[in-house]
Amino acid sequence: MKISELIGKVDVKEVRGATDKEIAMLTADSREAGEGAMFVAVRGVTVDGHSFIPTLKGKGVAAMVVEELPQEMEPEVTYITVANSSVALGELASMWYGEPSRKLKLVGVTGTNGKTTTATLIYEMARLMGHKAGLLSTVVNYVDTEAVHATQTTPDALTINALLARMADCGCEYAAMEVSSHAADQHRIAGLTFAGGVFTNLTRDHLDYHKTVQAYLNAKKSFFDGLGPDAFALTNIDDKTGEVMLQNTSASRKSYSLRAMADFRGRVIESRLDGTLMSFNGREVDVLFTGRFNAYNLTAVFGTSVLLGWDMEAVLVNMSRLVPVAGRFQAFHSPDGAVTAIVDYAHTPDAVVSVITAIREVVGNRGRIITVVGAGGNRDKGKRPIMAQEAARLSDKVVLTSDNPRFEEPADILRDMEAGIADDAEARRKTLSIVDRREAIRTAVALAQPGDVVLVAGKGHEDYQEVKGVKHHFDDREEVREVLNLKTKD
Repeated sequence: MKISELIGKVDVKEVRGATDKEIAMLTADSREAGEGAMFVAVRGVTVDGHSFIPTLKGKGVAAMVVEELPQEMEPEVTYITVANSSVALGELASMWYGEPSRKLKLVGVTGTNGKTTTATLIYEMARLMGHKAGLLSTVVNYVDTEAVHATQTTPDALTINALLARMADCGCEYAAMEVSSHAADQHRIAGLTFAGGVFTNLTRDHLDYHKTVQAYLNAKKSFFDGLGPDAFALTNIDDKTGEVMLQNTSASRKSYSLRAMADFRGRVIESRLDGTLMSFNGREVDVLFTGRFNAYNLTAVFGTSVLLGWDMEAVLVNMSRLVPVAGRFQAFHSPDGAVTAIVDYAHTPDAVVSVITAIREVVGNRGRIITVVGAGGNRDKGKRPIMAQEAARLSDKVVLTSDNPRFEEPADILRDMEAGIADDAEARRKTLSIVDRREAIRTAVALAQPGDVVLVAGKGHEDYQEVKGVKHHFDDREEVREVLNLKTKD
């Protein structure tokens, strides 16, 4: 593709050099840039791509996209100056791959909790409705039925467009995508055309990056601000920031709720550990999900399905056929059925509250809830004491433990969590601290009596523990299966 074609939809401030040259590759990684490449100098969180420009001298790079021109410019290189190179990368990536988001209906899902479940179920619903579809999510990406390993919630702009292009090439008509606050803030979704956007909720998270809740909110909101007039914006009006998200959007504004009048109304009629009887806009459906948080996710999926133009009757039938996402309120039972363990990805205070509350709604006072919970290292420290406090408030027994300590000492993280219950004698009495996560899970299950439910929160689908920069295999689901079987044998 020629430079002139590639930059056709980019807001360019200045071009120095020829624009009729053919570009052989597009990259933001200076290590990949070679003969005929266009290098985009992106200012990242920790690294500025402009600092690597001198290392490209003599490599045959055809063009560079920059926010400021380098002091030494090579005569054979075309320099394209833009206001924001991150935005430009998204727009260039879209053009490079043939604007794939325009060739299918792409739905973005953002919010603190529920993104993975909602996006995945939209993908599953599309397939149940007889369409080819794709998925970009935390757990796994799908190009129709082909699973593609996922490394982060929202990949970089080049990876996103490469995956969307593969989806379009194999005939996908729809795609669902998690849109993280990081991705919105870093413009990784720039250049994409969305058919719709969904907002789930907003609670405290990622303040290690955003610093303030307002900045975190603004990052989420920017996604809706960027939607076009032909798109829909579906928001949870039961969340206090739900309507705020749509204040400046050009998209068609739609709402969903479990409590108020809305375009799409969900209602929980009866809850069980293996499912819920719900109604959607007055029509009863038995679903394979538990908890009000899942009721919100399912109502969002119902609304999205209708807004995409799918037949409502068929959608309602298929709501009962949807199955939970791996590691999201995933239930395991001891062989004798006496004890149930729930593995869930809950890693924020609000998510922990939602999951424990969902279990309590079913169990009532007939059994105890024993919660295993930790907090990740090198992340928002402020949520640690809150998570311990909420777990202790709602559970009968709590085991604080390690959860991806990364480069921090696990014992230090536990001390931060313990601070949340330091002034509460009752909470301290019901709480144990066990650094080793395997031992913590085994202890929790050993404490369980018939009728009790053990919640293992924080990692969900993850199959590793990250310690000192190294990922070691560790899967909560494997641990739970093994220890439940052992308990029965004992």
